[in-house]
Amino acid sequence: MQGSTGAGLDPCGVLQTIVTLPADGRVEIVFLLGEAENEAEARQMIAHYRTVDLDTVLDEIKQQWNRICGSIQVKTPDRSMDIMLNGWLLYQTLSSRVRARAGFYQASGAYGFRDQLQDGMALAASCPALVREHLVRAASRQFVEGDVQHWWLPQTGAGVRTHISDDCTWLGYTVAHYVTTTGDIAVLDENIGFREAPPLPITEHDNFMVPAHSAESATLFEHCARALDRSLAVGVHGLPLMGTGDWNDGMNRVGEQGRGESVWLGWFLYTTLEIFIPIARARNEDMRADKWQQHTRKLARALEHTWDGDWYLRAYFDDGTPLGSHTMPECQIDAISQSWSVLSGAAMPERANHAMRSAIHRLVRQQDGLILVLTPPFDKAMPDPGYIRGYPPGIRENGGQYTHAALWTVMAIAVLGDGNLTQTLFHMLNPITHSQTPEQAARYKLEPYVIAADVYSEAPHVGRGGWSWYTGSAGWMQRVGTETILGVRIHADKLLIDPCIPQHWPEFEVTLQWKTARYSILVKNPDHVCRGVRKISIDGVQTYMMHEVNMQDDGLLHKVEVILGS
Repeated sequence: MQGSTGAGLDPCGVLQTIVTLPADGRVEIVFLLGEAENEAEARQMIAHYRTVDLDTVLDEIKQQWNRICGSIQVKTPDRSMDIMLNGWLLYQTLSSRVRARAGFYQASGAYGFRDQLQDGMALAASCPALVREHLVRAASRQFVEGDVQHWWLPQTGAGVRTHISDDCTWLGYTVAHYVTTTGDIAVLDENIGFREAPPLPITEHDNFMVPAHSAESATLFEHCARALDRSLAVGVHGLPLMGTGDWNDGMNRVGEQGRGESVWLGWFLYTTLEIFIPIARARNEDMRADKWQQHTRKLARALEHTWDGDWYLRAYFDDGTPLGSHTMPECQIDAISQSWSVLSGAAMPERANHAMRSAIHRLVRQQDGLILVLTPPFDKAMPDPGYIRGYPPGIRENGGQYTHAALWTVMAIAVLGDGNLTQTLFHMLNPITHSQTPEQAARYKLEPYVIAADVYSEAPHVGRGGWSWYTGSAGWMQRVGTETILGVRIHADKLLIDPCIPQHWPEFEVTLQWKTARYSILVKNPDHVCRGVRKISIDGVQTYMMHEVNMQDDGLLHKVEVILGS
């Protein structure tokens, strides 16, 4: 009804005008939608855009998006993969996740500490300045004790201090990725202030407030190091403390008393320490590096004790009850403990392989096109894991497809070298695959060009998409497609090429913009293998570096040919 607003309604704004066209007539209608700090500023913007050449403005916007989304273009035998990797995923990551920080029915505007750090990893090559800026912004939300605001509002700085355990590790992980990709080691010396607030008692899950600016400041490296040092505390099993959630915020009661432990965080912390130790040694931080190295050895041993027979546990509750065990009626297996056992490189190889086989058997439902995050879903069993049980079984993190976790499953299969299964799983996650017929589209109910945060897995909503646009899965899907499957990565001034593709792919192409130069990469697969680079040549000259090409910022087009084979 016109003029109606309120709870449960879906209001919209409407502009209407009448245009009468003569025969063969033509009219151009322009309307301006924007925002400003106040009325005077809004009027100034309106006056400005009434006088400028709007076609020029539109062209500038198109060129900006073409530079970002066109920074990498691919051509593979999988047309649906090409469509997503050639701009849509980068557009979703930047427009919804980084700039708007909102999506349909997901009003937010806040920065999530771990969230936009992860998004930036997909943008490090195409928008390095923007990513650098956010690394500094995120580090500025760290308390002097090393923990951080889990999320905050940029206008006021108000946000929550929590006991969520993985935020601190993400800072070092993402900073290391940015430095490796761009070669910008100077960012580690950026001087950044800390925040101050009363410590959060273990009896409180969170505290929403505006923290004060501390007089203390330190380099970005020190911010990362302090966060990692904060992550070294362990429980009785020698594993990182779970707190009120790790990657899965919904498991907020597993370690709420300060004794529960996270197996997944053990794998992830191991990974981050291993990639940050060389950075520390390069800065002559040997005492810290030695301490971290000793901790990784202890972690690796402790993590092997979480083997449950066919897969690794997910966590331990405060009282020592295992989570993610075959002995429990709910959440017998959780995907991310298995995938990161592989991605970390810390697990015994035979166990990591076995764990992923178990994950594929228990969590992949090919008939429905789903890769579940855990099974069976939580419902009534005790101990209570937290608000994840507030979702009906099969919805979101509670046993649905949580695409973020599903992409880590795809990454792990690629690390194990099975390009056939890797591509099958990636294709299952592609939203185009869920919308190829009217029946599929009616079931999925989301945009076919936008990755969804989650897809439901239980009747009567099997295959229905949940949240779209505002999901960190977009950035991870871009990285899995380009870096993991097509195997194209940038390390400072080096181009690394190490694909993991289906055996039946005869070839694929990647065109990459790097600074002023453009690299056209043709990968041929004459022996029908999944993995293994036999020969690389650049501009007709063979290089004898395995998987690697030195790049030049010379404004030229360079042609790279890669031959796969044993």
